[in-house]
Amino acid sequence: MSFVGKNIRKIRTVKKLSQAAFAELFGLARPSVGAYEEGRSEPKMETLIQIAQHFGLSVDLLLTKELTVNELYHFDIFQEQLQQPAPAPSPVAPAEHPQNVTPLVYRNRALEYIVHHHDPAFVDALPWLQLPHQLTGPTRAFEVSGADMLLHRQGLRHQDIVLCSRVDKAQPRLKTGNVYVFVTPGKLLIRRLIERLENDQLLKLRADNPDYGSQELALSQALEIWEVRGVFTTHLRAPALLDERVAELERKVEELFERGLS
Repeated sequence: MSFVGKNIRKIRTVKKLSQAAFAELFGLARPSVGAYEEGRSEPKMETLIQIAQHFGLSVDLLLTKELTVNELYHFDIFQEQLQQPAPAPSPVAPAEHPQNVTPLVYRNRALEYIVHHHDPAFVDALPWLQLPHQLTGPTRAFEVSGADMLLHRQGLRHQDIVLCSRVDKAQPRLKTGNVYVFVTPGKLLIRRLIERLENDQLLKLRADNPDYGSQELALSQALEIWEVRGVFTTHLRAPALLDERVAELERKVEELFERGLS
């Protein structure tokens, strides 16, 4: 259930904005704002991102939590501002990070990353993980969302962290069978490459979980491509299906042996 309509109404209340004024802020028709607030429709993803950025909130917060007026007053963006313009901020030198550190994109910040992936200041402000690896070139860590790449309890679990190295889009060296993170305009997509079609400009991808099926992605639609090189998980690995069957056979043989001796 989305709470975006109720939250838009609360934001208008706190900011003392009419529906028409709110609509004007984001280039919307006034009836659209009324439809959002009444739950008859929801804003497009681009509009959600604009609203979240304008009021200093996260998209995840807008969608998943019904905010109270008191909670909204705690955000700096809703406090009364001084009339004189604020001085321009001084340039900040990029932070120096130790070796083997990687920016981490949590699943609830995926949309922000899609919008700002090209901004070095945004990337530098992400959480950074120090991970044991010897990868060269830029790296990223992404938190896995969902069970798309999980089969028979093997693969990538929800909330696992995948460590990735960048693929050069100008000369993409993509290997069939490998797993990649594709940053697309709509979402972060973690999929296995099955085949390259149409002079390598069309990628056939599939999830390891057969419930999700396969899909095609034009190479031009990928804003970034990252090859998954490792995974960090808090889940203990379940035995492989073959191992389970062998273990079961061993137990049955042992039971038969014990019965023969008795």
